[in-house]
Amino acid sequence: MLEKEAAMGAERREEPEGPEPGPGSRVSCGGERATVRYVGPVPPTSGLWFGVEWDNPERGKHDGSHEGVQYFTCRHPNGGSFVRPAKVSGGVDFVSAVQQAYRVDSEEVLSQQISISSKKLEWGRVEERSLETLPSVLLSRCDVNGPGADGQIRKTTPNVTWLDLSGTLLSCWEDVAAITQQLDTLEGLQLSNNRLCLPAEPSSHCAAFCKLRVLALNSCQLTWPQILECAPMWPQLEDLCVEENDITALQRPDGVLQTLKSLSLSCNPLEQLSLLSLAALPRLEQLNLSKTGLSDLHFDDAAPGSQTAMFPALKDLKLDHNNITEWRVVDELGKLPSLLQLSCRSNRLLSSDGNPKTANQMLIAKLGQLVVLNNCEIHPDDRRGAELDYIKMFGEEWLKAGGRSQASAEFTCQHPRYLSLIHKYGAPEDGELRKPEPFALKNQLLKIKFVFPDDVDRKPIEKKLPASMVVQKVKGLLYRLLKVPAADLKLTYTSPKMLGTEFEIDSDLKTLQFYSIEDGDQVLVRWS
Repeated sequence: MLEKEAAMGAERREEPEGPEPGPGSRVSCGGERATVRYVGPVPPTSGLWFGVEWDNPERGKHDGSHEGVQYFTCRHPNGGSFVRPAKVSGGVDFVSAVQQAYRVDSEEVLSQQISISSKKLEWGRVEERSLETLPSVLLSRCDVNGPGADGQIRKTTPNVTWLDLSGTLLSCWEDVAAITQQLDTLEGLQLSNNRLCLPAEPSSHCAAFCKLRVLALNSCQLTWPQILECAPMWPQLEDLCVEENDITALQRPDGVLQTLKSLSLSCNPLEQLSLLSLAALPRLEQLNLSKTGLSDLHFDDAAPGSQTAMFPALKDLKLDHNNITEWRVVDELGKLPSLLQLSCRSNRLLSSDGNPKTANQMLIAKLGQLVVLNNCEIHPDDRRGAELDYIKMFGEEWLKAGGRSQASAEFTCQHPRYLSLIHKYGAPEDGELRKPEPFALKNQLLKIKFVFPDDVDRKPIEKKLPASMVVQKVKGLLYRLLKVPAADLKLTYTSPKMLGTEFEIDSDLKTLQFYSIEDGDQVLVRWS
């Protein structure tokens, strides 16, 4: 087994410029990243071995044991391997990596783009460039292992404002700080896909990040307590992106992150009862809770129809791809005093007629301050139509609950905006106080155009399908049309309301309605 593992590193590393990697060091091997967990012999073989834990556990072979002896441990039961030192690279210092990545060609015109969190910045066209004038340095997936000689970074790249060090070989925050303290104008830092040991004294590194405004730490295996432990290093941070980590319970960020305006926690398995801890962030304007498993939310400090004192500055909230099924959650969102933009796609909020458009109208009617829903601006006519339809939709229920005299507390709790809408538009006419007719099947049919981006010669196919049709049956239909096995089909869709955005259809057991696919949308069909 050890012989097979030794053969895994396809390329022999260059001679190291520094000392051999030791336990805790980061290394690359065959294009993959790993952390050294053990250095020493592995009997009965001779010579030196590195026991490594791979960032990608699928690359591993075991849990750090060999022939009954446990040499090291891994997070994943098959995330470890033994490799020969000659098969791994311990990387190079920052300046060496910059010089390798930015070899100057006098005839080359450079155009680059850096993306940190949700922000994109264009370098533009730079006819004459030198390392000293670089405003951004992109070293993603480069084998940076540390700062190098004292002062060399400040001499070489003194004007860097945006820095991408995602997926490097940096192993600790002290090394990151040793780099950033030499970049006096640094405002944005991308550190995703790293494995950084926590600093012994976080507050001692404040000067190294004193101007930092934007920080991305996606896929770093961090917990929320670890983030709070590091937070004293970032005294002026405004935008923090920590997607795809190990964040579950959220503790109050007392005394830290108080300057934060934007926070993305997408793709973390959050305990929703702890979400209110984030209300301790007084300046928070944007919050992304997509793909966190959210199903419920309560602001118990405010009665139905009143405003909560929590999240006073929150303007933009993303709740896509969650498990929200109850309309009372939307009523709770109506308590947020500053909420202007909401994205709530791919939840299971259904209206009585099962029509996704009706559900969107209910969202608009229930959230009176909302300006943008699912990235689409709400025009005055759309709001007026949604609110009038809402009055009619629940007119009979309102009348039975006491209506013109005084609606019951139960009705008011379920429809906290209804009375204000009556004051705005007047009570519905008697002829409108009836249950809505069942939504006709023909009106539930969606005209969908199937396109094939990887097969330019194949003409688009238009079909009318029920909104309640599950994706599995859609793939069955495509199998009959294309003769491509359903298991090989990959589906996404685009909407004319959001040009340039492609949404993934990732479950065969969910309906077209679940994904908010509407009449006139395109479904993109690809296969392997």
